[in-house]
Amino acid sequence: MLRVVLGPRTEWFAPAAIGTLTGRAWTVTPRSDRVGVRLEGAPLERAQEGELPSEGAVTGAIQVPPDGQPVLFLPDHPLTGGYPIIGAVVDADLDLAGQLPPGARVRFAIADAASADADHARPDHARSDHGAPA
Repeated sequence: MLRVVLGPRTEWFAPAAIGTLTGRAWTVTPRSDRVGVRLEGAPLERAQEGELPSEGAVTGAIQVPPDGQPVLFLPDHPLTGGYPIIGAVVDADLDLAGQLPPGARVRFAIADAASADADHARPDHARSDHGAPA
């Protein structure tokens, strides 16, 4: 289970998309690499079509291209992107995300920002943006 903080572009998705993201297991595809974990499952339906102007993306962001199949960004992800980001995996769970092999099944759970911040503030959680020990 990977915890996710929703945003910043949840308004780009149909109301049912959050339930789709968190309500079932996703399969890690063989196309996954250090750029991102490519997931396969029921498509995340958008409420808005098109692309955004390029904007910054962080490690752990879950970007959703037009096919609705999410990509969880890992350390070698692009710094900007034009597809909406539905949420981001909390820093404390990024190491687990990076270990998911093709064929693995993974689920997401919504984390509130306060618990994600509490995990980040732990003394044993000194991490850079790329999830490597500082």
